[in-house]
Amino acid sequence: MRHQDHNRGHEWDRFGGDPARPRWRWWVVGLVGMTGLALTVVGGVATPAVGAGGRVLTSAEEQPGASAGDRPGGGYRDDGKGAVEGLGEAKGRKGGKGQGVPVACDADALIAAISAGNARGGAVLDLAKGCTYLLTADLGGAGLPVITAPITLNGGKHTTIKRAAAVDQFRILTVDTGGDLTLNHLTITGAQTVQNGGAIFVNTGGALTLDRTMLMRNISAQGGGGIRNLGTTTVTHSRIERNIAGENGGGVLNTGVLRIHSSAVDGNVATNGGGISSTGTVTAAHSAITGNRATSVVGGGLLVTGGTASITDSRVVRNSSNVEGGGVASITSQITLHRVVIADNAARAGSGGLLVGASSAVVRQSVIEGNNTANTDGGGVFNAGDLSLFDTQIRGNRAARGAGIYNDALGALALYSSTIKKNIAVTDGGGIFNEPGATVELNTATGTTVIKNRPNNCVNVVGCPG
Repeated sequence: MRHQDHNRGHEWDRFGGDPARPRWRWWVVGLVGMTGLALTVVGGVATPAVGAGGRVLTSAEEQPGASAGDRPGGGYRDDGKGAVEGLGEAKGRKGGKGQGVPVACDADALIAAISAGNARGGAVLDLAKGCTYLLTADLGGAGLPVITAPITLNGGKHTTIKRAAAVDQFRILTVDTGGDLTLNHLTITGAQTVQNGGAIFVNTGGALTLDRTMLMRNISAQGGGGIRNLGTTTVTHSRIERNIAGENGGGVLNTGVLRIHSSAVDGNVATNGGGISSTGTVTAAHSAITGNRATSVVGGGLLVTGGTASITDSRVVRNSSNVEGGGVASITSQITLHRVVIADNAARAGSGGLLVGASSAVVRQSVIEGNNTANTDGGGVFNAGDLSLFDTQIRGNRAARGAGIYNDALGALALYSSTIKKNIAVTDGGGIFNEPGATVELNTATGTTVIKNRPNNCVNVVGCPG
């Protein structure tokens, strides 16, 4: 069974003009298809992910090898909330430990066991510890049989499922409609496919659960280097890292329901949405989105277009975008950030930390700091939507204009009990730069302060000391 995911919309053009004049808002023309926006920008068609020297990344072995801590800004410190240090031992296995059917350390045995489980209407399979199940054959786009029933694969210490080198390209797993796949304490790696979903493809009506599982070094020429999700995917105590997508969603491309808890999305690369790209529903808690990269236009860490996102008690740190939205980008969407750290992200041409475009965004009890945009507007925040900040600190960001916040002509900005402090602009609006026609409500009676920004605190903001 081949899942081409044809209705995936247009590719995003690679930015080819002056990085100081992005004006991204004016290329949003609406949602198209499955993967995101149709954009009108200067330049040619989008290109695959490339390395630092411009070399196209074509195999799992060429993926970025450094963890987020090895990247520029790796010295960032916080209280550790949302960090995922290790996978630990698998717990809560369906059927309980030792209740599954043992599977010998042999790829053919695993294929046969999954096929039998599908035929029986479900199975719990206990894979061998210390075993690498090396897949060599393409079974209709994947190395293992399509999941059509409730199937649980329990791993153990050093249990890995891997596509062999120098064989046909395929992903590892496909979950079809009615399939319900649970992976416990496994590593999934080495997959490479010209289709969507480098490691795992979850079809509409399918479900995937990852528990203490790692998806690493997988490649999709299309979207979703780690996972392409059209169904329901739940990720707990797991890592999705160093995957590559030729289009959107280096770690995950989501048009369904994606739930992430106590997990990490790290070091993934895509044209847009380096870590996660979603037009569906995303909820994340106690998690980290770190060290991801968008090589084309927007959304280094998280890109939400036309969907909803709720991020709580999490970190979005050290991500980057070739043009805009280094940390989080929300376009024609609804997004809520609660107790989130957005720090040390970068974009070449605008909105180093948070980009809000034609969206409704609420940020509560969060910190946006140390973000940078090299050439233009909005080091911490670029707002061209409806943005409300509650009890939030925006500090130590840098940009040409609007180092703390750049409020675009289409923006409506309201601050409550928030602090804009010690941001530095090259030309104007160290704290807040407000374009004519936009609105800013400081609500100073609630305790909002705009202080110690350079070269000034505000531009075109009523009630703000210069």
